[in-house]
Amino acid sequence: MANLVLYRKYRPQTFAEIIGQEHVVKTLSNAISSGMISHAYLFSGPKGSGKTTIARLVAKAVNCQNRKEGKFEPCNQCLSCREINEGKALDLIEIDAASHRGIDEIRELRDGIRFVPTKSKYKVFIIDECHQLSKDAANALLKTLEEPPGHAIFVLATTEIHKMISTIISRCQRFDFRKLTLPEIIKRLENICQKEKVRIEKPALELIALNSSGSLRDAESLLDQALTFASTFNRELKAEDIKDLLGLVEIELVSKFTDFLYQKKSIEAINFLNEIAEKGLDLQEFSKSLINYLRQALILRLIGEAASDSANPIITGLTKEEFTKLQTQVAVFKENELQKIINLFLEAQNKMKYSPIPQLPLELAIIEATGLEQ
Repeated sequence: MANLVLYRKYRPQTFAEIIGQEHVVKTLSNAISSGMISHAYLFSGPKGSGKTTIARLVAKAVNCQNRKEGKFEPCNQCLSCREINEGKALDLIEIDAASHRGIDEIRELRDGIRFVPTKSKYKVFIIDECHQLSKDAANALLKTLEEPPGHAIFVLATTEIHKMISTIISRCQRFDFRKLTLPEIIKRLENICQKEKVRIEKPALELIALNSSGSLRDAESLLDQALTFASTFNRELKAEDIKDLLGLVEIELVSKFTDFLYQKKSIEAINFLNEIAEKGLDLQEFSKSLINYLRQALILRLIGEAASDSANPIITGLTKEEFTKLQTQVAVFKENELQKIINLFLEAQNKMKYSPIPQLPLELAIIEATGLEQ
């Protein structure tokens, strides 16, 4: 296990370990415990939300040799469970539709499905990124999905449900997965750090979670990178270490820039922007950090005096000093003013991709933002 990356090493092995997809787990566990197993499931949702993991759990649970009647959790001890955990199960067929999207592969699958399982009760087919199947391949899959043999179960997974043909969707039980929330990701990362016996402060974990875009797999990959970075130090990992590692823009720079905005100092803000650009700072990354900072300011403005650095899960990744500074800035801005400024910099960020001078859209946004009536 030592050579495995974290997202593989700590992949959930039971339904109880799944976080953030309780609605999916509840329905599937009821179906397995009651014996009302469907012949085809369709899992749709963002990357890293647990689609393939739950598909493998379904395969384990339906074929578990020690699972008692009325139960749904796989034992992870019997031969079937161990083979699936080790990737050696002959009756679990995983297909990546991104690289096997043609009609020939589906015809081969359709011919192979007629044979009974080698060892298990069910032969389970997991087709990942199934929206990438060609039109002919999707049509070839239709009849098999509609009336498969009793020993076959299909689990289709996709990140782009809108690209699936409606006739395939209608033949499956559909489950919509959601992005994980920051507290859910942070809790999972904390558990992994405890098992790995690594010391890492909470603001550092918050930064990792913020940069994972709701994907637990991405968060675990970033944590893996951070732990590799920390292996040369015998100390607690700080938020500053994560910023250096991920190339994140210092909050201090964004905070200082925000000072110029609320003080209506357009010349100073433009000079500051050009200074950090000359030092090699990525302006796209700076604008991303600025927009996130202003968003947190808007949230803080909306929730008012009831806020503290732990009161709202949206306001994360800030030290106590940075949060206090943000509160000071928020007191100066009006709610509608913050909304307009955020919109200005969102537009500027989009225009930067096509601008011959990268900082020009940001400079124009500065001029307009500092000219707003308070």
